Amino acid sequence: MFIRYGVALWLTFLCVPAAKPAIAQDVALRSLDGGVVVEGTLTAFDGTYYQIDSIYGPLTVAAEGVACAGPGCPDLMRFTAEARLAGESMVIETLLPALLAGFAQSRAMALRGPEPSGAALVYELTRPDASIAARFLISPGNSDTGFLALLNGETDMALTLRLPTQGEDRADRASAPDDPPLSRRVRVIALDALVPLVAATNPIDTISLDDLTAVFRGEIDNWQALGGPDAPIARHMLNADTGMSQVFAALALGAAEGDLTPMITHHDNAQRLAAAVARDSFALGVSGRVPEGAVRHLPLLGACGLIKTADIHAIKAEDYPLTMPVHVYLAPRRLPQLVQDFLDWTETAAAEVIVAATGFVDQGLTLTPLDHQGMRLANAIAAAGDEVPLAQLQNLVARLRGAERLSATMRFSDGSSDLDALSRAAVARLAAAIESGAFDGRRLIFVGFSDSAGAAEINMRVALRRAEAARDAVQAAANAATPGRVTLDVAGFGEAMPMACEDTEQGRAVNRRVEVWLD
Repeated sequence: MFIRYGVALWLTFLCVPAAKPAIAQDVALRSLDGGVVVEGTLTAFDGTYYQIDSIYGPLTVAAEGVACAGPGCPDLMRFTAEARLAGESMVIETLLPALLAGFAQSRAMALRGPEPSGAALVYELTRPDASIAARFLISPGNSDTGFLALLNGETDMALTLRLPTQGEDRADRASAPDDPPLSRRVRVIALDALVPLVAATNPIDTISLDDLTAVFRGEIDNWQALGGPDAPIARHMLNADTGMSQVFAALALGAAEGDLTPMITHHDNAQRLAAAVARDSFALGVSGRVPEGAVRHLPLLGACGLIKTADIHAIKAEDYPLTMPVHVYLAPRRLPQLVQDFLDWTETAAAEVIVAATGFVDQGLTLTPLDHQGMRLANAIAAAGDEVPLAQLQNLVARLRGAERLSATMRFSDGSSDLDALSRAAVARLAAAIESGAFDGRRLIFVGFSDSAGAAEINMRVALRRAEAARDAVQAAANAATPGRVTLDVAGFGEAMPMACEDTEQGRAVNRRVEVWLD
């Protein structure tokens, strides 16, 4: 049962697990007008809601609408919110502390830590009077340990670089069948990408995903097979239990770790890997984005001739096939308000600046004019088949001439209109920009595309339906915007402008998209 506040109390049977258990003691909760008093044993308090056992059963009561009396009443002004996080060490050691420090500064607080506590690290947000406002207990590991802790109820948030496996999804549904699935309890706080790395002195300019896979499976072991000199390839990867290696195995290899050649040198972080590659002209590494100079990022060459580089816009738009979002998966329970506020703050412009400063790619909206996309148009013409006539491409160019492509892009599963986590984040950012007036008097065009599977006419209809679904999602999310301040149009061009070759599922997934153009 849940009690809000005011004279007209509304009640419903609801049991919301609170974040911090309290010592079971008697309390009396009185509505601010004095008309209602509920007595019981306080079992938890998260800074915003009391949870008590009463003669009516378990009750969750909003603290803002009641006065608390009795020995179990907490100090509202000195409550310490607590949250547990587990998962990727790379994120925990770099991005997370920077975001916590930025959030603390935005609240006129200070960040203290990390302090070791067993296997965990403890960060504390302190108020100006040095009292503790929030405590974050963080367990470094990898995506596997993050999901395991989440499914076992041992953490509130899992930081991962990969999606849950089918087994993890099934375990989550079995343990919390009445709660939203993992796919609906996730946020994306930053982006990265897997890139092939070579020394600056290496003569190779591009590599295909198939060849990259073959190298790390041991099927290609000499640079001659890649158009280079007659020299053996020295392979470098991050440790097998890191999220990046798992993502590479899932996206590029489509196989388990056992399918990799044992002739790989492993490293515990991207910096050491890059340094090792830089020292060897015949080395090839796979890692997250690192600064170029002594090493170069090799663009990915598709079998159809399309070339994709891991530039910031391509990563933000998920046009680069090895884009790697940083996920935060949430437990099926309510977080303390200050912790929830921190998660909300990670979506602000101030947080995006911190994300970029730590070497990750932020999700802030960027613009690229059509006139600056000559290679993309050339690729589209080269890849066009009999089912994509020149007139269709001319229509596309005419419709978008003078417009700029926003980095926000929505993608769909094959035959589906369901948005993935990164696409839902793009919807939220577009909606926030509309509500802030960033596009007042302008026109947003939601342009749908498909892969090439199936008949061209059907693909045109599917692309248009997806564009309409994306527009409707943004329109619904921007419910605070004044109607008519922005025009929202749709268009569908089917398979007319592929962003990736379709010889792999990754390439087909990249092509199933809705782009957003600003006119």
